[in-house]
Amino acid sequence: MTAGTTAADRGPFDADRMHAAYAVDVVDSGGADAVFCRVNMVESLDGAARLAGRSGGLGDDEDQRLMSVLRSHADVVLVGSGTVRAEGYGGAAVVEADAAWRAARGRDPQPRFAVVSSGLELEPEHPFFADAVSRPLVVTSAAAPPDRREALDGVADVIVAGDRRVDLAAAFAEFGRRGLRSILSEGGPGLLGALAEDDLVDELCVTLSPVLVGGAAPRISESATERPRAMRLVHAIPGERMLFLRYSRR
Repeated sequence: MTAGTTAADRGPFDADRMHAAYAVDVVDSGGADAVFCRVNMVESLDGAARLAGRSGGLGDDEDQRLMSVLRSHADVVLVGSGTVRAEGYGGAAVVEADAAWRAARGRDPQPRFAVVSSGLELEPEHPFFADAVSRPLVVTSAAAPPDRREALDGVADVIVAGDRRVDLAAAFAEFGRRGLRSILSEGGPGLLGALAEDDLVDELCVTLSPVLVGGAAPRISESATERPRAMRLVHAIPGERMLFLRYSRR
């Protein structure tokens, strides 16, 4: 479906159509260890990234189903530690139908989760680790507290990228070396801002929620400096309530 889609094209969520619409070809992104980074976010009509403190408050069942489809095309799902705490991450990444879709294509049924954290404030008992279907990854810097790193070593693969701050480009290079070449980032705004600053965003998928929020909710991207990046609209797919947008830098 293309940007010319009209209201007449709306219908029940069609997983096969959405899998086709969001297909990823990582081979096109570069060399043997190159990675492809897609970001998935939701925002209100007036640009709010959260409602009542959570991005999940802006979504609906179709948005959640699309999230599973997008995760199905990823090797690793990347999130910030604040998002893990706020949104209740833990357990399987994709629904059973999408796990079967992955398995039919020779992939592990579930993608891995990775969390970016400078301070390693998450506890090993958090559902993100305790309920994980496959061993998560933790991305941090050499400046992270050694005792916190040691505590998480038992429940996750810890990647040290950067000296004083997390070096996302270095983390992505390590993902590539581990065969985790298709990355889906789910924010929050600080992580998207950091990825954009480092010019690491290949695609941005935005669910536009038909609500006006007001207040002081953040935008979907937060960073200290403005660094404009031109993106190309790939498609605009209307759901029952939401509008699903896909943009590419290529």
